Amino acid sequence: MFSRVAFRAACLSRQNAAIAVVPRVGVATNAVQQKDEPERDLVNFPRPVRLVEPGKVRLGFIPEEWFTVFYKKTGVTGPYLFGIGLTSFLVSKEFYVLEHEYYTGISIFLMVAYAVKKFGPAIGKFADSEVDKLESTWKAYRTDSIDAINANIKNEKLSQWEAEGQKYLFQAKKENVALQMESVYRERAYTVYQEVKRRLDYQLAVQNSEIRLKQKHMVNWIVDGVIKAITPQQEKESITNCINELKRLSTAKVAVA
Repeated sequence: MFSRVAFRAACLSRQNAAIAVVPRVGVATNAVQQKDEPERDLVNFPRPVRLVEPGKVRLGFIPEEWFTVFYKKTGVTGPYLFGIGLTSFLVSKEFYVLEHEYYTGISIFLMVAYAVKKFGPAIGKFADSEVDKLESTWKAYRTDSIDAINANIKNEKLSQWEAEGQKYLFQAKKENVALQMESVYRERAYTVYQEVKRRLDYQLAVQNSEIRLKQKHMVNWIVDGVIKAITPQQEKESITNCINELKRLSTAKVAVA
């Protein structure tokens, strides 16, 4: 009964210790991760961190937590006395019989311990190197993915900037088309003005020609009428009066001189 309670307490203590290790590692990089990933609550939900080294053990295979759980009740020697007393109780009451399988287990345990001490470091180093290679591959893939995504984001921002420039380009094209339409309108308006002016000038020239012809015809008609009305006697008298008037003017000019 006590062994089960001790085992459960030790397991619970070990889980709490393992959980307590995670925040200490995660809190160290909390500030940086909070800036990089503000959407995640890293304080209450830290990222799980894989333990690089196993927990501490005593006697080669007993977890450290199984000893520390007895310290508050029995002190430092309590775990050892509990282990010795429990073993003595099980063996003396023949709950655990020391038959041939027991000695076989001791032999296997010794061989396993020797193999762990002899080949464990080399195998652990090889396994760590393989894990490092795998982890480096994952990190390289993650880094390449991040770089590719950042490049896509940069290209997308460039495309958005170019799309924003299209708005000004369309506006410039609209203004250019409006200027072309205005130029065509003014050109056609000037053409209409020239055509109207030319026709009005033609009408004015026609009217001036008609007036000039009418005046010329009227003058000729009046002159012809006057000429026809003058008799030869009147013409002779008129010529004589003109000669006398010229003589008088010349005499007056000489006298004045």
